[in-house]
Amino acid sequence: MKRIVIFDMDGTLIDSATDITLSINYVRKHFYDLDALSEQFVVDAINSIERNLSFLFYETDHYDEKAKALFEEHYHMQCIQNVRAYSGITETLVNLHAQGCILGVATNAPSQFAKRMLSHLNLADYFTHIIGADNVQYPKPHPQMIAFHLESHGFVATQDRAWMIGDNKKDMDAAASANITGIFAAWGFSEHGDGDYLATDPSELCSIILEEMRDD
Repeated sequence: MKRIVIFDMDGTLIDSATDITLSINYVRKHFYDLDALSEQFVVDAINSIERNLSFLFYETDHYDEKAKALFEEHYHMQCIQNVRAYSGITETLVNLHAQGCILGVATNAPSQFAKRMLSHLNLADYFTHIIGADNVQYPKPHPQMIAFHLESHGFVATQDRAWMIGDNKKDMDAAASANITGIFAAWGFSEHGDGDYLATDPSELCSIILEEMRDD
């Protein structure tokens, strides 16, 4: 039996809020001549269900390609300055890996940033695949990222198990669409959300998965 655990990244594995905010504010200042946003505003905007991030972050309905390029240029260096793994994440990855779980990442962030940050934090080697929005046609909440992970490991629904871990409704919707178990990560950017389970910290997450494995 294969056991596949797929993680969202920002707000689930890592706290990247400070660096995201700094890069957004860099673009606001140098491209749009706008005042800085607070980190809490940025986090709330990222987690809002109905959102137009171009308007929320830059007060425009159209995200200019030059502004996007400026953000990516700045964030490439900024993204590893303040980022940290959430307390207990490394131990959870070690424990799940030791129990034979296959681990992967499904993030709506570009894969270049995901790999850079996870490598910087010495987490990248735990994952067989780190899939970003640029690797698929349809990002979350579409289940395409999850399907990639499952198909790459020959997942058979009648005999294998899989879980999607995330701090956003998009993660839980993707899990539901893929017919796998969704576990909401309440230690990250949001404390409340849907899903089959809610874990208050990575240790509880590990316990939920290991308990389900014992029941198989």
